[in-house]
Amino acid sequence: MKDETLLGPWVRRFLLEHLVAERNLARNTQISYRDTLALLLPFASKHQGHAIDRMTVEDLTPSVVRSFLDHLERDRKCSGATRNQRLATIRSLARFIGMRSPVHVAWCAEIRATPFKKTDKAGVGYLEKIEMDALLAQPDRRTALGDRDHALLLFLYNSGARADEAATLTIDRLQLGAQSSVRLHGKGNKFRSCPLWPVTATSLSRLIANRGKSEPVFLNRNNQPLTRFGIHRLVTQYAEQASKAVPSMAAKRVSPHTIRHTTAVHLLRAGVDINTIRAWLGHVSLDTTHIYAEVDMDMKAKALARVDIADLQPKPWQRPLPSLMTFLKGL
Repeated sequence: MKDETLLGPWVRRFLLEHLVAERNLARNTQISYRDTLALLLPFASKHQGHAIDRMTVEDLTPSVVRSFLDHLERDRKCSGATRNQRLATIRSLARFIGMRSPVHVAWCAEIRATPFKKTDKAGVGYLEKIEMDALLAQPDRRTALGDRDHALLLFLYNSGARADEAATLTIDRLQLGAQSSVRLHGKGNKFRSCPLWPVTATSLSRLIANRGKSEPVFLNRNNQPLTRFGIHRLVTQYAEQASKAVPSMAAKRVSPHTIRHTTAVHLLRAGVDINTIRAWLGHVSLDTTHIYAEVDMDMKAKALARVDIADLQPKPWQRPLPSLMTFLKGL
């Protein structure tokens, strides 16, 4: 690097050398880092009055970073969680530069001192059984696209797959037979296997008939792979239709991830142990899976119903003794 003060070469090394070559992060994670810098650099350039290709590392001051974070929340209407995600990228870039350029160690410390904002823990949204059934009933299965959409919704509910996992699923990862299953490629470049219901296997068998093993399972009307954005659009459209039949859905924000949460909650209600659900969804830690036990009011109500209220009443020998003044008044 000829000029270590310029920011541009550092950004290039961060994206190509660090994220890809050194850390081998997932493609979606790389895109998230890239998108953050694509928003930050034009903002910082305008704020400092310098062309992006002439900006120095020192031009990215802590005050510019704070202004950028305020811009995300105020102008772009981003949530606190998104703000913190963008800040994590900026702090990671600062650490990358500071570890490789001693002259920028002090600058790195100042950037990394920018605090994360405390945010409310978002609740987990999921669908009740009647709501999920209404969603599955929306596609017109008399048409080829409707049959595909029904198979997609059924697959998401059965497997708890993320939208990206469904979009990148190929036919060779399906095992359709007496004991049907699917092998999903998830976060962290990890694979996991999930069993499939007979009805799911039947729907998928019709969908992939007479197609090559390397082809994607879910195709759009132009026979191109369905993207995660396309899957999100389909789910939201059918959820809007289903809300007319089940009004309680109108107040819920339904997405492919909502169906994933629904799978977990319904498995938990069916008596599946929490560790199996962790493996089913591909969670690294049990702490992530435990959130479903916390949000399920139905299970909490059943647990409360098993408690005998009589057992909670204090026995005569457990009641507190009267105070001295109360005892004297009774004499």
